[in-house]
Amino acid sequence: MNPMKKFRWPAALALAACALLGAATVHASTYPSRPIKLIIPYAVGGSTDQTGRLMAKSLSERLGQAVVVENRAGAGGTLGQDFVAKASADGYTLLFSAAGPLTVTPHTYAKLSYDPVKSFEPIALVATQPLLLAVKPGLKADSVAELIAQAKANPGKLSYGSFGNGSAAHLAGEYFKTLTGVDMVHVPYKGSGPALVDLVAGQIDLMFDVFSTSAPLVKAGKLRALAITSTERSPQFPQVPTMQQAGVAGFEAGTWFGLLAPAGTPRPVIDKLSAAVNAALGEKELQETLASQGASVRGGTPEQFRSYFLAEYDKWGRIVKSAGVTAD
Repeated sequence: MNPMKKFRWPAALALAACALLGAATVHASTYPSRPIKLIIPYAVGGSTDQTGRLMAKSLSERLGQAVVVENRAGAGGTLGQDFVAKASADGYTLLFSAAGPLTVTPHTYAKLSYDPVKSFEPIALVATQPLLLAVKPGLKADSVAELIAQAKANPGKLSYGSFGNGSAAHLAGEYFKTLTGVDMVHVPYKGSGPALVDLVAGQIDLMFDVFSTSAPLVKAGKLRALAITSTERSPQFPQVPTMQQAGVAGFEAGTWFGLLAPAGTPRPVIDKLSAAVNAALGEKELQETLASQGASVRGGTPEQFRSYFLAEYDKWGRIVKSAGVTAD
């Protein structure tokens, strides 16, 4: 056997590796060379859509290519997730998502067409948004402690609404029940709007709702806020304590917004997008919009986003399992 033949395969592999590295480098240096599609897995008009469109506008300006928003709503956000998971990993199809379809839904469905951990490359955490614990006007409880006392004195009598089975509002209610030992009835709705209508009308007693939709009703005096689920008070409601300040130790809940790409997207492309997102988060318009929604600007590296995401995934997985929540 010709001894030189022993080195042909390693040499060929080395050349192939160099070629791939070179291709990735060229791709990153010319990226983006055409419009980018930004998938938002929710309907037009919600807080995720509003923030995603602002992010698309800013990224378009910074990347020199149009970032076109496409809403693919349905099945609790899973349709849009599935579309991106199956897209080409070239940086031209991105996902702007809230937390639910990535950290909660996977634990409530028996089977999903995508793997939230393996199907995506985290790019950057954009913002976190707390929930407000809001109660109907006539409820005789002026604090979380009084609410807990009333619930314990009347097990199974108080009801709490949510914008869907397995939603952030539902899981926050289950989390509250677990930490306080109260028994309340869950009433799921098809969206935050219908649930808030019934809460204002007194058909249900309380709700853990997204800040951006419940805050206007609190300011208008149609609902009362007993606590906020973040670790810090809101500048919009400085008099409203956090859940932990209100006596529920360890309670922190809410949602978040992040930008992700299909798994396998070249790292130089991920880095370029991450840098653009972080620069965008320094813009006044985006900061003011997020602040109006009660959200906090985050940012950071892809690794930091991945660590945050995995921690949230594990946390809500435990809560879902403990509460026995399913998507059915």
